Amino acid sequence: MISVSRLMCDAISAGDGLRYGDRGHGTVQNSAGRPVVVWNCTRQCNLNCLHCYASADGHRAAEEMDTESGKAFLADLAEFKVPVVLFSGGEPLLREDLFELISYARGQGLRVAISTNGTSITPAIAGKIRALGLSEAGISLDGVGENNDRFRGRKGAFESALRGIRNCVAEGVRVSLRLTITRYNYMEIPAIFRLAEEEHIERVCFYHLAYSGRGSSLREQDIGPEDTRAVVDLIAEKTTDLYRRGLKKEILTVGNHADGPYLYLKVKENEPDRAQGILELLRANGGNNTGIKIGAVDDVGNVHPDQFWWHHTLGNVRKRKFGEIWMDTSEPLLGGLKDRKHLLKGRCASCRFLDVCNGNLRVRAEAVYGDVWAPDPACYLTDEEIGVN
Repeated sequence: MISVSRLMCDAISAGDGLRYGDRGHGTVQNSAGRPVVVWNCTRQCNLNCLHCYASADGHRAAEEMDTESGKAFLADLAEFKVPVVLFSGGEPLLREDLFELISYARGQGLRVAISTNGTSITPAIAGKIRALGLSEAGISLDGVGENNDRFRGRKGAFESALRGIRNCVAEGVRVSLRLTITRYNYMEIPAIFRLAEEEHIERVCFYHLAYSGRGSSLREQDIGPEDTRAVVDLIAEKTTDLYRRGLKKEILTVGNHADGPYLYLKVKENEPDRAQGILELLRANGGNNTGIKIGAVDDVGNVHPDQFWWHHTLGNVRKRKFGEIWMDTSEPLLGGLKDRKHLLKGRCASCRFLDVCNGNLRVRAEAVYGDVWAPDPACYLTDEEIGVN
């Protein structure tokens, strides 16, 4: 994640300790160096999103982890001292035992968040989320009104999600709005900022498209380099405007670590005195942390380098503890991701920002070139900017 609000406005947020370590000064720390774990606890979903990396649908897998195995897994995460577990899906609210599992996780001392499409969040469910002390409710939208509904495969999905957002805000639950940028919706970013302001949404994450799951079929609908630069410029401009007006919302981009160097260069040109501090934060963050500070476990217990790697399994938590799987660098992909710089090829290998990007999203390189270590095709920085002749 790239915190636009931190880089552009010096705004410290709760998760900065995870991103920047001692430089972060956030309330969430990760002294053990463990990964944030995304648990896709079900692949069942009431929507059918075009870009879903989990290829979720209306069906629950027969092998889905039950309550007992889920609790054993959560106890394992607590023993391994992971800083956060994110309940995701599919749609996690379709699990009847979800709140039992969340309560158990909280009892184990785990910090918990939830990622949901928001359409099922009634006032009662929002109250449960607040009562259980979840750090936030991540709610996904991919546009406003009908555009969101078309992208998410159900008429009325936008209004249902908006009700869910309002129910959370009314209960004092911090909402993190998520949007995946494509050609279908990038022109609606100003509307998303207006929505965040009008609905008192505290956090917005703009995801670059990952070519994974059903998202692989959307590759041709990804925006190109010039549009990406314009989008990042717009996000930076809108974020700065919010802070000028005293509206201190956390704004992040996710899934393209070229955003870090791009914003650094932007600040260096306009505010050179601040640029070195930004570069130091980006170095502390370390760039893409797939297989390092972020990992994922799917609904049947398979461990993946992150949530976009369902096609590559490192092991299964019902057969071996998550911590043992995660620390086993004899697994070729995991070992490579943890120490990848010498494996990277092309522009990535020669880039002067390698220490702040770490080769970007490897799953995109694999999807386009069939080679995990090839350059990320979504890098929009020029050869001149990255110091490649």
